[in-house]
Amino acid sequence: MGRRRRLIALLAALALAACLGAPDAEPAADASVAPTSTERPTPQSTPRPTPSTRPTHEPAEAPTPSPEFGTAPVGPTGAAIVLSITDGDTIRVDRGHGSEPVRYIGMNTPEVGDPGGAEATAENARLVEGMEVVLERDVRDTDDFGRLLRYVWIDTGGAWTFVNLELVRRGFAEAATYPPDVRYADVFLAAEQAARTAEVGLWAPTPEPVETTPAPAANCHPSYEPCLPIVSDLDCPDVRAMGLAPVDVIGPDDYRLDGDHDGIGCE
Repeated sequence: MGRRRRLIALLAALALAACLGAPDAEPAADASVAPTSTERPTPQSTPRPTPSTRPTHEPAEAPTPSPEFGTAPVGPTGAAIVLSITDGDTIRVDRGHGSEPVRYIGMNTPEVGDPGGAEATAENARLVEGMEVVLERDVRDTDDFGRLLRYVWIDTGGAWTFVNLELVRRGFAEAATYPPDVRYADVFLAAEQAARTAEVGLWAPTPEPVETTPAPAANCHPSYEPCLPIVSDLDCPDVRAMGLAPVDVIGPDDYRLDGDHDGIGCE
């Protein structure tokens, strides 16, 4: 009888423990109430640029420097062939329709026959004779004599030779300003000043004259002036007959013409 009671008590305790430990059933969700989301939004990552989309920074190109004024033509130009050299500042050219005279602008050389004229003409020929040149116009087309007024250039391939300026720079010409054609007037004046300072060409110092004693004329006695012939003997009547008396005795008196030794014979 006691064993049975203990068994009943044990079963009752187990049943009570089972009732206390079981969780309550969750009530059914109300379909009319929207469930609240507890998920956090996923942060959006910013895409890094790929090498193909990464901005590039190209180095800026350096500006091409402008040529120094007076080293290349800046006005209207045309090509021509040099046919002949007139003098230091004038040539004849063919622009495709016959021979025409061209007068260089901005400078002047001596005329042929004047000191320096032959040298200027020769230098002009050395620079342009037979060459293809570029003629640059300033304001006027021709002068009062119908000559083309031009600056003359030679294209040497990558550089220019300014013929007008070269003649001034080397001392064969001087700057000469004739308005309104004055585009390079300051360039010519500076070149002339440099040539003067360097004492070249027209500006070279004039050599001092060298005094020389003229050689006696052939068959003239060196002791007498005017010339008396060299003979074995000569006296004053002979000198007077020749119309040469009186004579200056400037050396040994071989003819004994200066009796009173005053330096004058046959007085």
